[in-house]
Amino acid sequence: MTKDKLKSKVVDIIDKNKKRIAEIADEVYSHPALGYREEYAGKYVADKFGDLGLEVERNIAVTGCRAQANGRSQGPSIAVLGELDAVMCKDHPDAGDDGSVHACGHSNQIAVMMGTAIGLVASEAIKQLDGTVNFFAVPAEEYIELEYRSGLIEKGKIKYFGGKQELIHKGYFDDIDISMMMHSINLPGNKKALIGAKGNGFVGKKVRFIGKESHAGAAPDKGINALNAAMLAINNINALRETFPESEKIRVHPIITKGGDIVNVVPADVRMETYVRGRTINGILDANKKVNNSLRAGALAVGAGVEIVEMPGYLPLLNNDQLDAIFKRNLMEFVPQEDIVEGEDFSGSTDFGDLAHIMPGLHPFIGGIEGDLHTRDFKIKDPELAYLIPAKAMAMTIIDLLYDGAQTAHNIKDSYEPRMTKEEYLDFMGEMSKVIHE
Repeated sequence: MTKDKLKSKVVDIIDKNKKRIAEIADEVYSHPALGYREEYAGKYVADKFGDLGLEVERNIAVTGCRAQANGRSQGPSIAVLGELDAVMCKDHPDAGDDGSVHACGHSNQIAVMMGTAIGLVASEAIKQLDGTVNFFAVPAEEYIELEYRSGLIEKGKIKYFGGKQELIHKGYFDDIDISMMMHSINLPGNKKALIGAKGNGFVGKKVRFIGKESHAGAAPDKGINALNAAMLAINNINALRETFPESEKIRVHPIITKGGDIVNVVPADVRMETYVRGRTINGILDANKKVNNSLRAGALAVGAGVEIVEMPGYLPLLNNDQLDAIFKRNLMEFVPQEDIVEGEDFSGSTDFGDLAHIMPGLHPFIGGIEGDLHTRDFKIKDPELAYLIPAKAMAMTIIDLLYDGAQTAHNIKDSYEPRMTKEEYLDFMGEMSKVIHE
């Protein structure tokens, strides 16, 4: 069968299964859970892979799963990813009892991944390709609940906060040559897709300001106010903002997670979490030094101590021009070229950036939603654009890569120069883990 006929067959199968794919999206959306807590979604997706006749490895990186579809012969191995976790937004109308909700579009990603799998497997197109396709339902993309995840690390259940980082560490990507996934986005001007975006990486920080308790009314002079130290530190960070280079897109956004114990005791134990985001690793490291100085200065000003726990966050998002071009050609079968934006900035972060540093990666942003990500206004507006069209374009891209001896995939793999080897990546992650006491 010619490549074009194979693509048409896959697209037809996806269209015939659009209700099934929509049900998958709705089911995951209706059962939100935060990272490393997605037991329901992980089992549900694993069962759906089983329904396709695929062998499934369950409970990888705590709640994730992996299924593999084999082509007619050995060849390059491609990973298609979808993320299982939700975010916290208690004011969203669909928020669960704990405030979690899929206001990040990850339920759309799962639907795209499953739609891609249905298209390739149910059509039997995979049997005419040279290579393998691995489907990963990945936990914990949102870098949140740092105390909870620190507890999982202490128990030996995980080593890293991010799901893809954990899977890299455990060797699940050792046999993968190319990775791909998408993310939902609400683009201005009713544009429908963003291809070739560059995104920020970051370092994560937990901060503890250590003061001295005292009666807040009778003897405040005998205490050391750790909350004042934290407030000064935040003001110091704000004073730095004009010093960050525009090109680095630096973002620092601290929150105070504990402001004291009771109102009539001078706060002696105040906790903060923050990211330091930037466009390049060097930019992140430079901004991080400035932020640490701000934290130290806030503590020093009131005589408090400070403990800074630095944790490896995510690496900046990179794009692969060859993969972007192939995906764009396939996407244009369904989306006019004038509705596709190329090469713009995305100042958020994703652990797909970690993968893109060690292998070729494809990470387009697709519309079909309204409202901003992570807000009460987020909702799915156009299900066809949100997950059916990207599933078709993703499956067609895989056919381009693995058809006729997988020469296209071989060419991309052979011409790719990784920013880091896996060993260098893990060494870097180790270097980013430190505790600073002042």
